[in-house]
Amino acid sequence: MSTVLGRTTARPAPRSGAGTRPTPDGAGVLRWRGVDWVLVGAVLGLVTIGTLLIWSATSSRDALTGGDPTAFLDKQVVNVVIGLALGVTVAVVPHRWIRLLTPVAYAGAVLGLVLVLVMGSTINGSRSWLVLGGQSFQPSELAKLAVVVGMALVLARRLEGRWRPRVGVVEVVLMLAVAGLPAVLILAQPDLGTMLVLSATVLGVLGISGAPRRWLVLLVGSGVAVAVAAVAGGVLKAYQVDRFLAFTNPDLDPLGAGYNVEQARIAVGNGGLVGQGLFSGSQTQSGFVPEQHTDFVFTVAGEELGLVGAGLVVVLLGVVVWRALTIARLSDDVFGRVAAAGIACWFGFQAFQNVGMCLGIMPVTGVPLPFVSYGGSSLFAGLMAVGLLVAIRLRATAPRPSRYRLAAR
Repeated sequence: MSTVLGRTTARPAPRSGAGTRPTPDGAGVLRWRGVDWVLVGAVLGLVTIGTLLIWSATSSRDALTGGDPTAFLDKQVVNVVIGLALGVTVAVVPHRWIRLLTPVAYAGAVLGLVLVLVMGSTINGSRSWLVLGGQSFQPSELAKLAVVVGMALVLARRLEGRWRPRVGVVEVVLMLAVAGLPAVLILAQPDLGTMLVLSATVLGVLGISGAPRRWLVLLVGSGVAVAVAAVAGGVLKAYQVDRFLAFTNPDLDPLGAGYNVEQARIAVGNGGLVGQGLFSGSQTQSGFVPEQHTDFVFTVAGEELGLVGAGLVVVLLGVVVWRALTIARLSDDVFGRVAAAGIACWFGFQAFQNVGMCLGIMPVTGVPLPFVSYGGSSLFAGLMAVGLLVAIRLRATAPRPSRYRLAAR
């Protein structure tokens, strides 16, 4: 029995033959029976669907592909292979090494965000990209994962070993400090989409960790006040203000700021129940929806696969969030519980934001759909997060040598 965040939990008994011979901390060779195959299957399904949607959205756009209809397909397949390799690597790393490497990952994410401000490239009005060797990379995607594991590590070091662990002012301040530095650097780009996702993730981590409610209310109130001040003070750029105005009234500027949302709605509405068929969507193949292989990839599913295909994407995303929360509940240590819950908050809000802006119920902020949108940065960070979930689940189900056998050694 162990007490974690004020809750008493019992380690589930491992099934006979569930794994290889473990080390005392539960690390060791990847135990295939301990892997959450529902989570893995859902992620692989999303990656496969996403790759097909990207291919469909780009195959007929010669201006993007240079006349090669499989250009983006080939690039995304490479991204998937690299991302899966990163995810498997994280999954097989012993638990203690994940905790030891967390400060390194956090420092790397902060360094990347600093380099973006110094030598980054501006794309779609945001200075969010590093271009190295002809390849672009977005450090803010790695920062999401770094903030989650950084907050989890801070809380674990503060609470583990206490008889009655309780999240107080010191713990809340330390976690906010971990999230604050990347947040300031992301705002300086400015990347409001990533900032919204990061803010929701941090709030979710604080709530799940047991932070006092007054702190959560204070943070939400402060966020609203800062947003109002930013709009009133002219901090936001004109195109960012226009996007929010178009969200409240898409007909305000249908050929300008409201164009993306209007075309996205038309594409999704064209799909009906079963869609017009892959590679056959009228809006998609005619190129009416901007950034359709990245931010608006969900509209390809809506038009070409219909309600059935788009619904499947939503269901698979829901399965990923559900399994992350389940892994958090089963974890027997503070770090694993908070990290898994934080990843669930991250995936859940980002998916809601992306699908919402394609349907016109959320403002356009330019965040990718997890595991589905084109791009290496988001896919790498997402698959590494899934690898971490697998590692946490494996630790929770790892058989432990009895005290007698340890003493006999």
